[in-house]
Amino acid sequence: MKKNKKYYIRRTHRVLGVLIGIQFLFWTISGLYFSWTDIDEIHGDHFLKEKKRIESTGLISISEILNGAPVESLSLNHIGEVPYYWVNDKQLYNAITGEAKEEVTRDDAIEIVRSLVKEEYLIRDAQLITGVGKQHEYRGKPLPAWVVSFEEPEHLLAYVSAEDGSFQRVRHREWRWFDFLWMFHTMDYEGRDDFNNFLLRAFSLFGLLTVMSGFTLYFVTSNRVSKLFIRK
Repeated sequence: MKKNKKYYIRRTHRVLGVLIGIQFLFWTISGLYFSWTDIDEIHGDHFLKEKKRIESTGLISISEILNGAPVESLSLNHIGEVPYYWVNDKQLYNAITGEAKEEVTRDDAIEIVRSLVKEEYLIRDAQLITGVGKQHEYRGKPLPAWVVSFEEPEHLLAYVSAEDGSFQRVRHREWRWFDFLWMFHTMDYEGRDDFNNFLLRAFSLFGLLTVMSGFTLYFVTSNRVSKLFIRK
């Protein structure tokens, strides 16, 4: 009976080790990478200018623009040096003249990015995107959006919402490596950001079983442990 028990415990441990060993390796490699990287650099903060406070004067009252219509949400955005009201998540108004702005143009997007990204990074082009996949680096952000690319070896891209002109994010090579390893860390191979997916839960349980089977195998095969129980 003892021989049979050891055999099945050893076999279970080996099978579990093969099943999750590769994923354990990915978890370890990605964890090492995350712990050794500067998260501010991953976010691309070193590409951006220091934030400065923009003071806007002579703004027209929003109630004057809307003629008493209800305001459900309101924010003040800037395109270059010009302030704009973003009202009810659907319309831009020049906050000085009150004129409605029908769209955020390509030139507007370039001006917004140029005011925030350091001058040493030269802009190459800007293109409009209307949709992205679940694994795209711009996933989960407002669309349509302008993608501003730079003449720079890290393939730097900046994203601007085409609806309200808000600067969304910058993405570069180091962030893409981080995102790739993050996918293996979370085991969300579809969207990359779901920590509650079935695959991750299953492998976590298998990992626990592997460790427990290893401890069990040690105790049932250890001469010291056997002698200890025999003495008792």
